[in-house]
Order: sequence, then C-alpha cells, then structure tokens
Amino acid sequence: MFKRYFVRTGSLRPGMRIDQNIKDRLDRTLVVRGTILDEYLIDGIQKRGIHGVYISEGEPEEDKEPEVPLSALARHNIEKHRIDDPVKVQLSQSVKKRVSEGIHYLYQNADSKEFADTSLKITNDLMKAIDDNDSLAVDISTLKTSDEYTFKHSVDVATMSMIIAKKMELSSKDVYNIGIAGLLHDMGKSKIPTEILNKPARLNDEEFAIMRKHSEFGYSILKDKSEFEKTIPIAVLQHHEKMNGTGYPFGCKEDMITPYAKILSVCDVYDALVTKRPYKKSFSQRTAVEMIMSMTAELDIRAMRAFLATVILYPVDSYVQLSNGEQARVVENKKEAVLRPTVVGVNSGTVYNLSEDLACANIIIL
Repeated sequence: MFKRYFVRTGSLRPGMRIDQNIKDRLDRTLVVRGTILDEYLIDGIQKRGIHGVYISEGEPEEDKEPEVPLSALARHNIEKHRIDDPVKVQLSQSVKKRVSEGIHYLYQNADSKEFADTSLKITNDLMKAIDDNDSLAVDISTLKTSDEYTFKHSVDVATMSMIIAKKMELSSKDVYNIGIAGLLHDMGKSKIPTEILNKPARLNDEEFAIMRKHSEFGYSILKDKSEFEKTIPIAVLQHHEKMNGTGYPFGCKEDMITPYAKILSVCDVYDALVTKRPYKKSFSQRTAVEMIMSMTAELDIRAMRAFLATVILYPVDSYVQLSNGEQARVVENKKEAVLRPTVVGVNSGTVYNLSEDLACANIIIL
C-alpha cells in the first residue's frame, strides 16, 4: 500500500524514501525523488535549512514495472541462451559516503597537509570495491556518490578509468595510480571563479578560456606533492589533449600524451555526455557510446576498445524495443559490441544475435 506524508527534517531517519526533488538556488537537483536517505543526506538536507520534506512508503501502482508475458518458446530460448553479464563494480552506501565526503574535502582544501592521504584513502576504497568481486564492467547509473556534478564526475571517471586499466591488463600499481589521477583530474576547477564554474548557462568565449585553464591549475596543485608519482600530475595536465593534436592546453599529439591521460580522456568525454548540466540535456548512454565510437581521430583506439568492452548499456534480463516492432529480452552482451546484444523476442521466441547474425543486420534497438 502506497503512502505519502510530510516529515519535518528533524524527524528524518536513515532508510526513509524521499518523495520530492531537493534543488539548490541554481535549480540543480541535489537529491533525486525516490532516493533512500542515509545519515549523510539527512545531514545535508538539515544544513540547507529545509524544514520538512515528503516521504513515501510502498510503491504506486503506476510506478511498478509491468510484468512482461513470455511465450513458451521465449522462456525456453531465454533459459537456453542467457549468459550473465561480467561482474559490475558496486559501491556500498558507506563507501559512497566516505568517497563523497573525501572528494568534497579535497576540492575545498587543495593546500592541506591531509590532501594526499585523503586522495589515497578514497582510491583504496575504489580499488577494494573493484577487487572484492573481480569487477570487469561498469554501469555508471549505479555509481553516483553525489548529486553535485564535479564530485560525481570525479568518482565516475576514476572508477571507469580503473576498470578500463584493469581490462587493458595494466599492473595493479597502474590501476591504482590512474584511480588517483581520475579523482583529481578536475582538481584545477577549485581555482576557477565560482561565477564561472557554477554559471547556469553556456560560457562565453572569455569564460571558456578561463575554464580551459583548469587542467594547468590542477597540474600546479599536484606537481610538488611528493606522495604522488609524477605520471599523475602529467595525466591531470593532459586529460583534455586529443590524439590528433586538437586538444588543450598544448595541442599534444598521440606520441606526447601519457597512457593514463589517454584512458582518462575517454572516460571524461563519456561521463560528460551522459550527465545533465544546467545548460545542456544529457545524451542517452547509447548516443554517447555512438559519439565515442565516432571519435577515432581524437581518442586512443586501445582505450576506446577497452571502454566499449566494459560499459554495459543493456543489462541481461532487461527489455528492449526492436526496430522490427518486437519487444525483446536481453540474454547476452557481446564483448566490444555494446550496442548489439543477443535478445529473444518475448512473443515469437526468436533469438536475435544482433552482433553476429547477418540476418539481423537491419535490426536495431530503439
């Protein structure tokens, strides 16, 4: 039974589900409707001076996932062809809280003596989450640690970069270091004027020129911190460089760009595309992947292939609509064919191997 009621913030408790969006003065969503509250979120709501919020229990009938009827043949073929996805990295609520608090601290205390230690602790948390279940795939929709763009983006890029580095069979040391670089790749934004960083509209040319300085600012913050290997500040400096020399700040080409930066660049572009900002709508994951695949002149091919082998767009057991008019259930994702999994028609029971069967070449997922 669904219930919705108003609760004063002083009475909020972990485990309650908020039934409204919480936004800041720039109309950016800080807490999404439907989020399960924890102590960290409750503390944040209370600190913003909000007197009360709506809470819900149960599930509205209209929000329930409709049961999809399957034909007998569909059930048989789903069972026959279903192969689990690779294990996806998952962050527990406690880890998300520690990581979010740590990232906030770093951006506010770039000159602190605890800066390096905090960075290493966060990376340890991410490394443990990846190693605990030998994760080799990532679903960014499950990673979100914060609703504030800069912090969320930093953790998303770090986590995806570590998974990609692992997929590329880099050493554990390299996986760890690229995690640090991913966390800190936008650290230079802490030196960008707030009115530019938080502008709820597109930047003009002058403002954009200042924003482009953030990679150099980030390098300046990190270059003298002896706790970090020298490859880390260089990766931060170069994460907007492009293989064909069209990037910034120096227009470096392929042979001048550090391997860490090549990986960071793919993750940075992808996460920026799928994230909604005040001045732009987010692209769908599918569209973002297609855009990444079109950037062969700008992005490192090896890093791009590893990325395509780690991001799961259509998880096994999810339902999709095919261009031939049939609804289908995903039964297997194919390595490096992220847009074309194997699916089974829920009515016909037909197995569509979209990545390998030439008879399916003209069928796409809508």
